[in-house]
Amino acid sequence: MAREAIVVGAGPVGLMLAGELRLGGVDVALYDKLPAPSGESRGLGFTGRTAEVFDQRGLLSRIGEFRWGQHGHFGGVRINFDALEESHYGVMGLAQSRTEDMLGAWLEELGVPVIRGHELVGFTETGDGITVELEGPDGRVEERAQYLVGCDGGKSTVRTLAQIAFPGEEATRGMYLADVVGANIRPRPIGEKIPGGGMVLSVSTKPGTDRIVVHEPGVRPHHGEGELTFTEVADAWQRMTGEVIHEAAASWMCALTNAQGQAEEYRRGRVFLAGDAAHDHAPMGAQGVSVGLQDAVNLGWKMAATIRGWAPEGLLDTYQSERHPVGQKLLRNTLAQSLLYLSGEEMEPMRAVMRELVQIPEAARHLAGEVSGLDIRYEVGATGHPQLGLRLQPSLELELAEGGGGRTTVAELLHAGRGVLITAPGHTAERELAAGWSDRIDTVTGSWTRTESAGGLPVPEAVLVRPDGYAVWATPSGGDLSDALKSWFGPA
Repeated sequence: MAREAIVVGAGPVGLMLAGELRLGGVDVALYDKLPAPSGESRGLGFTGRTAEVFDQRGLLSRIGEFRWGQHGHFGGVRINFDALEESHYGVMGLAQSRTEDMLGAWLEELGVPVIRGHELVGFTETGDGITVELEGPDGRVEERAQYLVGCDGGKSTVRTLAQIAFPGEEATRGMYLADVVGANIRPRPIGEKIPGGGMVLSVSTKPGTDRIVVHEPGVRPHHGEGELTFTEVADAWQRMTGEVIHEAAASWMCALTNAQGQAEEYRRGRVFLAGDAAHDHAPMGAQGVSVGLQDAVNLGWKMAATIRGWAPEGLLDTYQSERHPVGQKLLRNTLAQSLLYLSGEEMEPMRAVMRELVQIPEAARHLAGEVSGLDIRYEVGATGHPQLGLRLQPSLELELAEGGGGRTTVAELLHAGRGVLITAPGHTAERELAAGWSDRIDTVTGSWTRTESAGGLPVPEAVLVRPDGYAVWATPSGGDLSDALKSWFGPA
C-alpha cells in the first residue's frame, strides 16, 4: 500500500515533520540510513521561537529539565536580553539526542513508523506520485508516496538526486567540537576571544562532561583526510588556553567548517527539502536546527491540507515563498556573526561599533530578533493590524467564556495542530461564519487577560491563527474574515 508522504532523515527536523504530518491525518513513514540513533549532539538547545513551537504542540514540557540561556549575544557581542520588552532567551545546554528522544516518543504515540537502516538510493517521479528506492539490510525495496521530503542534512541525498542547485561559499575556516569527559573545564558559554583571532567555547552538558569548540587561526577545514583524534583537539585547546586536557577523553567529537549554502528551490515537483538539506552554514547558537524545526512546522500542515484535499490553490507553494527568505537571512546573519566572532584584531573596530549599537534598544531588539527567530513576519495578504503575519505570542492567556470557564493559553489551543479562531464574547457573526470550516479550525470564545503582548503589540479582539501559530486575520482593522478563511483553509 502506498504512503501519502515519505520523510528521509530522522534528525530533529525529520522527526518533527513526520509528527506534524501525522497530526494532519497523513499516512507518513520516516526513513533513516543509520541502524539506530547516533546519540551525537551537534546542536545544544534551540532558539526562543523554536521553544515556542514545541510549546504549541505540548512538547516542551516533555523534554524534562532544561535551562534557559542566560547569555544573549550576536557574534560574541553581548546583548542584554533582560532589557528588552520580550524574552528572547533560548534553551541552552540541551543535548540534541534528548530532543530526538522526546520527538521519537511522540512519533511512537502518534503511530508513525520510523524505519532505520534504510538508505535512499533513488526515486522516480510521475504525475500522481513518487516511487522511492531504498537499500536496506535485506536488500533493495521500493515504496510509493505522493510526496518525498529530504531532511537528510547538509549533504542531502534527496537534494542531490532531485538535482536542486545548492550555491554557497566554500569552507575557509576549520573548528573542532568535542564532548570532553573528566576535564572540569571552566565555562565559557558564549565563547572567549583569544589574541590573534582564536576563539574557545565551553559549556557543561551534564555532570562530568563539557562541550568545547576550538577555533584556532590557520587551522584549515578538516575534509576527511584521516580520522580526527582527541590528541589534535587537546593540542589545539592547550595552544589556545594553556589548559591541559590530554588525560581526559572525548565521548564524541567532530570537525566543523564555516561552509554555507542554500537550495535554490525548497520544492521541485513532489520533492521538498527542510532543515540543513535546504540551508547549511557555520554553527552559531543552534540557529540551524531551530530554523529547520520551524521549516517542518511551516510545511507540515500545508502538505497535510493538500493531501486531505482542502488546501486552497497555491498553499503548498507558500512553503518556498515564506521559508526561503528566512533561510537567506539565516545565512546572512550567521556569516556576519562568524566574521565578528572568529576574525582577529582587525575586526575590533567593528566589534566596538556593535557594542555601542546594542545599547540602543531598537538595534538590540532587531539583533535579538534575528537570533531568536521572534522577528519572522510572513506576507499573509491582509493588512491593517500590526499582529498580522507575526506569530501570536503562545503564552497569551485567555479567560474562556464557554465550557465552564477557566483559563487557557494560545499554545494550548494549538496542541492539535489545527487552525484556531479566537473571538471575544459578542462576535457571533465571526463564529457563525467559521462554522463552515469546523473540520479544520477550532473556534474559541473568551477574553484576553491583558491588552498588549509582551512585545508591546495590541492583542486583537478576535484573531485567526494558522496551525503554525501565525496570525492571518485580526480585528479591529485586519481584513475580511471570509477572505482569510478561504485563502488559508480552502473552501467552506
